Amino acid sequence: MNEVAGRRARSGGGASRRAERTAISFETARFIQRNIPNFEILNEEALQIIEWNAETVLEEIGVNFVENPAALARWREAGADVKGERVHIPRGLARKLISTAPKTFTQYARNPERNVDVGGRSLVLAPVYGPPFVRDMEGGRRYATLADFQNFVKLGYMSKWLHHSGGTVCEPTDVPVNKRHLDMLLAHMTLSDKPFMGSVTEPSRAQDSVDMASILFGADFVQSNTVMTSLININSPMVFDGIMMGALEVYAANNQASIVSPFIVGGAMAPVTVAGTLTQVLAEILAGVSYSQLVRPGSPVIAGAFVTSIDMNSGAPRPAGAASGAALSVRRVVLRIEAAGRPGSVRDGEQPEHGAACGCELHAARLRLAGRGPCQLL
Repeated sequence: MNEVAGRRARSGGGASRRAERTAISFETARFIQRNIPNFEILNEEALQIIEWNAETVLEEIGVNFVENPAALARWREAGADVKGERVHIPRGLARKLISTAPKTFTQYARNPERNVDVGGRSLVLAPVYGPPFVRDMEGGRRYATLADFQNFVKLGYMSKWLHHSGGTVCEPTDVPVNKRHLDMLLAHMTLSDKPFMGSVTEPSRAQDSVDMASILFGADFVQSNTVMTSLININSPMVFDGIMMGALEVYAANNQASIVSPFIVGGAMAPVTVAGTLTQVLAEILAGVSYSQLVRPGSPVIAGAFVTSIDMNSGAPRPAGAASGAALSVRRVVLRIEAAGRPGSVRDGEQPEHGAACGCELHAARLRLAGRGPCQLL
């Protein structure tokens, strides 16, 4: 009996070793630490003008926090002048509020070897965010499905050079919106062990994301560590709607990171000039980042910017232009006052061909030189 038991024990050990040898595992490069100097696009005088004008916009014109009485109450208590849904932020108040945001933070992954540092000189590469369409050889260009989403998560996991699993790597239109986020999060949690992003399409879905992360990591761990990022778009120009801010409130209250990003098309949602657009970008970021600190001082937050121009003949957006300048002004004003920085790189092309890939890389190179932190690659 003892010999049989011994053989079984040895056999079990061998099976375990064979399973370990045959297990599928993909190498992932560590997130990048930038050691090159920042390329200064604007001189000191130009930067000071943009910084001063951004705070002038916040004080004299103000920003709208719509359908969110709790946000208006927070601003009023902080010392802002609230008139209806318009919030006028006195000069210096936004700078003071964002001083509590961490300069850097770690986003923890299911696999500790995949943890990433955000902020400082770290460069984190992530997949694309939000495309409704996909393209394959059989079906051509079509609406994405959950199966497509799962495949993209797997591909992101297999890529050595993507440090992050991303969020909405495509929009699975075959699943109802009210429960789509649950399937998307489950895919990130089970098909990859890299860091991921949570849902922002409605505050309750943001809470679902926190609850699912609490099951995966443990509730206590989530409350004291960052395990998710989220993309909070500002409804430019100068409008912070209740849905996006409600999602931000959930993430900030639970110590999870929010990417506060204006979505600006110059000439349509912002002034035609680059200087005017950069002023608006900085004003919106200051308002959004400072609000996250009103919800929970010290909560991680990332300053983002989507800035593009518009074709004045057709009205079509053109993904290029002032993003590098936006990165520079944000780095000086926001990052210098202890907040983190985030960008996205976008491809300049309508077809998945060589020119689009070159445009994407050239644009990403400009952003890296400007000192932007995490990047999204399309």
